[in-house]
Amino acid sequence: MPNVVDITVFSLLLLWLLVPISLLLMAGISARASTSESLQRAWKISRWLTASALAASLAVGVLLLLDAQGVPTGLPEAAQPLGLYPDGLAVWMALLISLLGTVLLRFAENYLKGDRGERRFLPWCLVVLASVMLLVFTHHLVVMLIAWVGISVALHHLLTLYPERVEAQRAAWQKFIVSRLGDAALIVAVALLYARFGTFQLPELFAAAALTPGGWQVEAASVALAIAALCKCAQVPMHGWLIKVMEAPTPVSALLHAGVINLGGFVWLRLFPVFDGLTLGHYLLIVIGGFTALVAVMTMLTQASVKHALAWSTCAQMGFMLFEIGVGAYTLALAHLLAHSLYKAHSFLASGRTVRASRCVRLPLASLRQRLSLALPAAALAAGVLVVWPALVSHNPLLGALLSLAVGSTLLGMPLGTAKLNRLGMFVMALALVPLYALLHSLLAPALPSAYTPLTFSAGLLGGMVLVSMVLVAGLVTLFPQAAWVARWRVHFSQGLYLALPFQRVVDAVAPIRAWRRASSPAPDLKGEWS
Repeated sequence: MPNVVDITVFSLLLLWLLVPISLLLMAGISARASTSESLQRAWKISRWLTASALAASLAVGVLLLLDAQGVPTGLPEAAQPLGLYPDGLAVWMALLISLLGTVLLRFAENYLKGDRGERRFLPWCLVVLASVMLLVFTHHLVVMLIAWVGISVALHHLLTLYPERVEAQRAAWQKFIVSRLGDAALIVAVALLYARFGTFQLPELFAAAALTPGGWQVEAASVALAIAALCKCAQVPMHGWLIKVMEAPTPVSALLHAGVINLGGFVWLRLFPVFDGLTLGHYLLIVIGGFTALVAVMTMLTQASVKHALAWSTCAQMGFMLFEIGVGAYTLALAHLLAHSLYKAHSFLASGRTVRASRCVRLPLASLRQRLSLALPAAALAAGVLVVWPALVSHNPLLGALLSLAVGSTLLGMPLGTAKLNRLGMFVMALALVPLYALLHSLLAPALPSAYTPLTFSAGLLGGMVLVSMVLVAGLVTLFPQAAWVARWRVHFSQGLYLALPFQRVVDAVAPIRAWRRASSPAPDLKGEWS
């Protein structure tokens, strides 16, 4: 006979599952709302549901902590019949999604009040949030696949909220085609994993992978999974749509850049225990993710438009995240995913403040010698700490190099005339990145089943080449902005080296663009101007 603890745990998990199902029901109800009062009630109930998801996720996290301390909660046994997989990764992602969903719905209700797109936005936004929750919660690969496709389809309706905007339609259809390629790749990956291990359920899949040596199916699945992640995360050469979707309303951009675009990284973090070490898929992420990060960072620095700079920033951050996954730095990738989502949500929802800040006159920089006199010792000291404490970076030298460079680069923006005491303070704050990362690592590492993957020589060499290229190009542009070759290449980088054009031409050839061009364009809607 079940005791009180078992009933409580089962009820909590049932609430966790009922939230995304209720959001889907609310999507249908809000789509049929006939009056403004009923639509307002739908907004209110939806916010209450996402807030309930936040509370339930916190409670599940507490149960996980108790379980880790040896207190029997029966959480895995209660989750199994409900189709849930309540591990640390799911809880961190659930906390992120429910927090962003609550804030986003509150912002969007006021932002879109009286707008002609309000009635279409709420249902499809709820479908996106519910699908993301199901993707994160489920223990079944087929449910994960269905949720993955549902997110993309619902997001397409949000990106085409204003059908008369030709460029928005073009970008949405370009993303639609990229997403179908990603869907096909994920279907292939799931099918290959099933063919190898004979199960769709994550606990059984991980147990079988730990006992069965990987074959060609697992290697091929890693490549297919890498392609799916590259498509979802808008990596070169399929990144052009991300830069062009800025005509969508600000809440749509926040939902995309802070949530949906990260899901390629999440699926890798969910499934990496299936792979034995670094696979061909990892190498693909190192090369394309690293190259995308390099191009996107340089392009971001040349943008005059704040919204375009934010879009290229997202592209670069996704490249860095996939690069980190490629070299086996899974804990750093999870920290990157969570931090980027929160940062980018704030950037878009406070985009007006961002525009005002961008108009401020920048302080002149200190001399190169003075900046390097602080940056180089700080980077060297951070590297020394990581040599003594290699477990902090999972014994991964590439990760250690990244962290050391991050410490040094924070001091390269020191303004002219900074007092000695302030310089000391900047030096200490830069070094504080190391213990800050140590804290994040200690919080997030338990969420991943086995976050340590030895870095192979070939992966280290390839990743090192990508990292050195990033440092050389970014360093030369940062330290010598007036050089003649920088001025010549600035024009080309401002267009992203034109890498998006081939794929865009293919999309323009197959998508119904003529019909969009014939559409009459009404007066501009200021609500969609900034994203």
